[in-house]
Amino acid sequence: MTALQTHGLVKRYGALLVTDDVSLDVRPGELHAVIGPNGAGKTTLINQLSGELASDQGRVVFQGNDLTPQPVHLRARAGLLRSYQITSIFEEFTVLENAVLAAMAVRSSVWRFWRPMLSDPQALANAREAVDLAGLSAQAEWVAGELAYGQRRQLELAMALAAKPKFLLLDEPMAGMSVQESAAVVALLQRLKRQYAILLVEHDMDAVFSLADRITVLVYGRVMFTGTVEEVRAHPEVRAVYLGEESV
Repeated sequence: MTALQTHGLVKRYGALLVTDDVSLDVRPGELHAVIGPNGAGKTTLINQLSGELASDQGRVVFQGNDLTPQPVHLRARAGLLRSYQITSIFEEFTVLENAVLAAMAVRSSVWRFWRPMLSDPQALANAREAVDLAGLSAQAEWVAGELAYGQRRQLELAMALAAKPKFLLLDEPMAGMSVQESAAVVALLQRLKRQYAILLVEHDMDAVFSLADRITVLVYGRVMFTGTVEEVRAHPEVRAVYLGEESV
């Protein structure tokens, strides 16, 4: 069984081929990492999966349904969510209010003008659960603009969780974090494993190797290899072009 499959995804910018016939699958409850040198096409692939970029060729199949022609908001309502890009953080709102807005964004029936933001019980319950999962319960009533950088990244993940995803697309969630902040996010993702299928793009190889069930290696937009952590570590071509030379 697969939660998500891609079949021959291609994205071109003129003569530049950014993703080249990318086919991969992510299993239910799996944390599947995508690694590769800078310029390998990792973020472009995430954009194609989320619907932010239309593919020139290929298909995206999610839980047996072909989502290839669907825009971002319909993919989100189907449960395919990209963390940190659902909406911007509203710095003047509290942590909880930000999460409530994200919960409401995928439920078209909850929008009612002239009603308090926190008056929808289901959106509020989803938001509280997500804030707790993200490790921000103590900061729930803080104004988002007061959060430290690492906490802002946690809030962005809480906003994704509040939308009740079935699948999370995470694009370098630990970028720019301190060692302590990165460790907190790794612990969070460990807790989320098995609850959600997750596709993770991340440059921190220690985090990738500690979290991933399987890893796909992209080089020049093509899939070089997919395997377990042990198989990737032992693969001679991966070691030659990637692991021993540069980070993601």
